[in-house]
Amino acid sequence: MSKQMVRPGGRSARVQAAVHAAVRGLVVEVGRDALTVPLVAQRAGVTPSTIYRRWGDLQVLLSDVAVERLRPETSPKDHGDLASDLSAWAEQFLDEMSSPSGRAYIRDALLGDTDGANAGRCSDYAAEQVDAILTRASGRGESTPDTETILDHVVAPMMYRILFRPDGLSAAYAGELVEKALEPGGH
Repeated sequence: MSKQMVRPGGRSARVQAAVHAAVRGLVVEVGRDALTVPLVAQRAGVTPSTIYRRWGDLQVLLSDVAVERLRPETSPKDHGDLASDLSAWAEQFLDEMSSPSGRAYIRDALLGDTDGANAGRCSDYAAEQVDAILTRASGRGESTPDTETILDHVVAPMMYRILFRPDGLSAAYAGELVEKALEPGGH
């Protein structure tokens, strides 16, 4: 299990930021397979024991970094109506998650996730994005399904296909999932 920082600021936050930045930089420079805890520690300006104490091993560290990279940086864009908002978000989600780097982050997030906490965090990120879209649509007076319906009928099939059947992934596929999820009784 990833040992999360105990306090939101101070040295703990600086160490986490430095170590995460070191991992991201080294992955670009030397490749993921060449990473070692001592190499990351040297780049981050910490001792290897700091990394082992906080993360346990390299895989858990990579998982922690991946989960942070999978966190959306912006709120979903407003395209004027639920179907447009959700379709645009689903297309972007599919594009990002099915890219080589997205697939690598998913793999890393899950490989170091011994208790399911990181998978839960990733699921929460998607749920927050979907909830924002549904809340906005509801505020416009549109009828909306609940967040779990969209997760089950849009996000889950996309993730399954990304992980196990990546052929045929397209914006059209994402749009079809959204269309079916929004049809009355279509899910």
